[in-house]
Amino acid sequence: MAMSALRRDLTTALHELGEDHLYDVQLVVTELVTNVLDHTPGSGRLRILHHVDPCAVTIEVDDESPVEPVYGRSRLGEHRGRGIVVVDKLSRDWGCRSRDGSGKTVFALVDCSGG
Repeated sequence: MAMSALRRDLTTALHELGEDHLYDVQLVVTELVTNVLDHTPGSGRLRILHHVDPCAVTIEVDDESPVEPVYGRSRLGEHRGRGIVVVDKLSRDWGCRSRDGSGKTVFALVDCSGG
């Protein structure tokens, strides 16, 4: 799926969010999905969970690599590696947990309850 189609689907699914919160969610999703594409073998699985009260969106991305994301560095060059920094700045919480068998889940919680 192309990123533009993914962002369109997010806009449809999360239509009740304000524009700023929706943009934050789209950016976090884009960064986490891009990390899977750039840094892991195989494919990933994306889950979006919208919590209504209080408003928050949980983004979870599974992949097959045991290697955790690195804050602020990339093996792809000096002009890369800021994706997790962006995720950190836009999220109330984020992290990584191992999955049974192999791989990991990287998650982020984006608050959408405030102005």
